[in-house]
Amino acid sequence: MVTGSEIAQRAKEQLARLTGLKPDTVSALSKAEEGWHVSVDLIELKRIPEATDVLATYEVVLDDAGNMIRYERTKRYYRGQVTEKEA
Repeated sequence: MVTGSEIAQRAKEQLARLTGLKPDTVSALSKAEEGWHVSVDLIELKRIPEATDVLATYEVVLDDAGNMIRYERTKRYYRGQVTEKEA
């Protein structure tokens, strides 16, 4: 059985290979009927200062074995950008 941390690592590795971008962090992980849902933040454009780096959140779905079923970019933002979650 594959653990959540292994799924997160596999999502980062597979996204890096597909996009050529460097993973920054995993911001969400959940298990659903159709598979594992993982949100991975990737660095799309490295800048100086770091606060102006352009990042993107990708939503990845993996099966129970850790194979990618689908992915899509859901958001782009600057590293220093503060966002509030809606209630």
